[in-house]
Amino acid sequence: MRMAAVFSKDERLRHIGHLDIMRAMQRALRRSGLPVSYSQGFNPHILLGFASALSTGAASERELMEVTLRGEVSAEEFLRRMNAALPPQMQLVRCFPLEEKGPALMSLVRAARWRVELLGEGAAAIAAAVPAFLQQEEIPSIRKTKSGEKEINLRPWIYSLSADGGTLHATLALSEQANCKPDMLVRALAAFAGTEAPRMLATREELMGEDPAGQLIPLEVLLSPCEDS
Repeated sequence: MRMAAVFSKDERLRHIGHLDIMRAMQRALRRSGLPVSYSQGFNPHILLGFASALSTGAASERELMEVTLRGEVSAEEFLRRMNAALPPQMQLVRCFPLEEKGPALMSLVRAARWRVELLGEGAAAIAAAVPAFLQQEEIPSIRKTKSGEKEINLRPWIYSLSADGGTLHATLALSEQANCKPDMLVRALAAFAGTEAPRMLATREELMGEDPAGQLIPLEVLLSPCEDS
């Protein structure tokens, strides 16, 4: 069976990279005694997948991973045994079973909802610039790719953006074709406001998928429409 698990990455762990998160989850799965499945071959590993890698330096409230199991395990049992094996700063929030032949989580992600706290000088000017910033049809930015830097128009990748004091609330594109990271957004906003980009604390609040009507909805709701999120 396939089990989905929602987990948090505490602010104190924000400088831990994705590979370290993967290793921590693999160790916890081994310690938990759950009947996990392994890959075939000379170097077997636990069949574990993440909906989206989280950038080093960011915290998260609801990351999503999937684990393949050799037998039936209830969501409650999976949650209890994993949380007993994980540190307090990286606990599972919720678990639910997935369709056995369903698509990989990574292929379903379309956007992410972010909370970005701006720290230091420039925060007020950036917050005040948000309404005019969104009126632009083109927002030039630089995207780093494997083949080098590429100039892009950031505007179609910003699905929503508002400011509450020195905190930005944004829904940003997140897929293989379009990926707007919080630091890209803040740099573009700072340039528009005529100020230096301040330090920031970014927290990914939720991953989003797309329903049959093409509307963005929480990925958890898309995967378990009959359950409460």
